Amino acid sequence: MSISSFVNNLFNIYFWVIIVRIFLTWIPSINWYSQPFKFLALISDVILEPFRRIIPALGGIDFSPIIALLFLQILQFAFVRMLLILGL
Repeated sequence: MSISSFVNNLFNIYFWVIIVRIFLTWIPSINWYSQPFKFLALISDVILEPFRRIIPALGGIDFSPIIALLFLQILQFAFVRMLLILGL
C-alpha cells in the first residue's frame, strides 16, 4: 500500500467518523460521557470545534459539520494529489 493510499484511507475514515457523529446527535438518549461515544466525540470535535466557533448555529441547527466536511474533502484532495505528484 502506498503512502497516498494510506493517507486517503485515513481521510475517508475520519470523514465517516464525523458522519456517524452527526447521525448520533439526532438520538437524544445517547450519553456522550460514556464509551464509545466519548471517544467518537473526542476525535470528531478536533475538526468540528474550530468551525463551531466561526459558524454559529442558526435556528438551533448546527451547520458547522457541513463546512468541516467540505474543508476535510478539500484537504484530502490536496494532500493525496501532492503525494501522488511526489510519487508516494
